[in-house]
Amino acid sequence: MHFEILVEDVSGKAALDVLVPKIIGSDNTFRVISYNGIGHITNNMKSKTEANKRILLDQLPRLLQGYGKKFNKTNYHGAVIVVCDLDDKCLKAFREELLGVLNNCNPKPKAVFCIAVEEMEAWLLGDLPAIKKVYPKAKDKELCKYKNDSICGTSERLADAVFAGGAEQLKATHGVGAEKSKWAITITPHMDVETNKSPSFCYFRDKLRSLTCNSA
Repeated sequence: MHFEILVEDVSGKAALDVLVPKIIGSDNTFRVISYNGIGHITNNMKSKTEANKRILLDQLPRLLQGYGKKFNKTNYHGAVIVVCDLDDKCLKAFREELLGVLNNCNPKPKAVFCIAVEEMEAWLLGDLPAIKKVYPKAKDKELCKYKNDSICGTSERLADAVFAGGAEQLKATHGVGAEKSKWAITITPHMDVETNKSPSFCYFRDKLRSLTCNSA
């Protein structure tokens, strides 16, 4: 099976470039493609933003339509995986909106929508031992306060645990994006995909594995 994995930013790509091989093994292939933000779903194949601005959900109808044509070629075992943050959206409504885009495609690609609840940093916080390996002085009090996949300002919670001065200091330095990429690059090599406590990460992991089994 080949996976085309679409993510909304470069830190997501950095994380998945490390995590996906741990999940699917060496018998399958993948490519992670990052975008410049999440945007909004449109109701037709024409995005409101230019393609070169690379906003994920704005481009999604066109992207899925293209993958539908590609994946429906004879004997092509491929799937597109869309990974995005829930942020402050309603999970049920957001998933229904994404499925609506997929159902409008003809032909439809094999596709799965994996939503990090509330942000992809939740997947890092699902593995506290990995965080402690990189940040041995991380504040246990902050880490232990976190409830997996809770809506609580996930990246801020991680910053409060590992960044000097916490989330407020990080925001003041205007380095949030760079720090998120640093977390993705440094923490993910230590993560154990089998014991992660984040339900949304486990959903992502299990969906990838089910697709590899079904393509055999």
